[in-house]
Amino acid sequence: MNRLKAAVIFVFIGTLSACQPEVEQISKNKPMHSGFAQQFGEPVNKQQGLSFPRDHGPHHQQGIEWWYVTANLEADNGDTFGVQWTLFRLSVDDKNTATETSPWWNGQLYFAHFAIQSDTQHHAFEKYGRSGQVNITAQPFEARLDDWQLASKEATFLPLNLKAQQENYSANLVLANSPLVKHGEQGYSQKTHQGHASYYYSYPFLQAKGNITFAGETYQVTGDAWLDREWSSALIDPSQNGWDWFSIQADDKKQGGLMAFCIRNGQQSYDYCSASHITQSGQVRAIDNNDVTLQVLKTSELTTQTAQTTPSNKTYPIKWQLNVEGFEPITIEARNPDSRNQLSIPYWEGRIKTQGGFKGKGYAELVGY
Repeated sequence: MNRLKAAVIFVFIGTLSACQPEVEQISKNKPMHSGFAQQFGEPVNKQQGLSFPRDHGPHHQQGIEWWYVTANLEADNGDTFGVQWTLFRLSVDDKNTATETSPWWNGQLYFAHFAIQSDTQHHAFEKYGRSGQVNITAQPFEARLDDWQLASKEATFLPLNLKAQQENYSANLVLANSPLVKHGEQGYSQKTHQGHASYYYSYPFLQAKGNITFAGETYQVTGDAWLDREWSSALIDPSQNGWDWFSIQADDKKQGGLMAFCIRNGQQSYDYCSASHITQSGQVRAIDNNDVTLQVLKTSELTTQTAQTTPSNKTYPIKWQLNVEGFEPITIEARNPDSRNQLSIPYWEGRIKTQGGFKGKGYAELVGY
């Protein structure tokens, strides 16, 4: 078992045992985000293609998988919020030795993240689960860890109900009315020059409605949400550090949406980029690395301190220029510069607004800083 996998298991077993994982111990191993460069399971098969409802469910042949929702919401009083809900599945049973169903172990690690933010505050929570605490089914669709869930309300996949609650924060949303779109080549999404790939599809134009609780106060909200589904055996090359990812929904609905990501190399330079332009009806124009560039315009230095560590500073980009073939330059800016999920696997996930060649709003994810 490699050191990264040992670190991941340490985090999960420590939490499942109601023990707080020692951040200093984890830091002695390889960075947690480098797990996305490790090989877990079989590479995705380009010839297999996507099939539904089958592919709403889990893919145990590939070791890394997630069900991912982000939402830009507005309350009745005009306040704005962002919500992220994610269920991750990670296989740590290389040889598929888990032959019997058990409430304790099936060769998979599960963890979920729930984050909620305003323009000035960001709160993130996590849960871990053994196999008996988790249910993931393709039809009827459900992705659940304890009482955090994303599930179909009817026999069809849409509409979905998203639920999560922790401390004085919660989300209870209905998500409906979006086309399904396939990124890359009919869902086969190349991530590196070396050929690492995932299967990747989205519901990019979900209409969100429901209620949230923020700092103990409940709001009725409406807005726009984006659901991502992705699975792979390795998303990046070991020489690479992480990625910047963006989902953007146009202010003018007729202009559709835009997804873009750029993988960063060991020197934190952008190494491989890709994008999808999505029409309102769900038609996708895949845009490859040669026609996508990203430049950081502004950064923010943020201090991290926990009970186990001394203060440390990390620099995150908070404003970019995105150049995509077919559009004038697009300026992307964070709504809340400190959108860090300071969890066992730390990363930045927050709302963005865009100007220039594509005016809209969305979410950014920054991994590996």
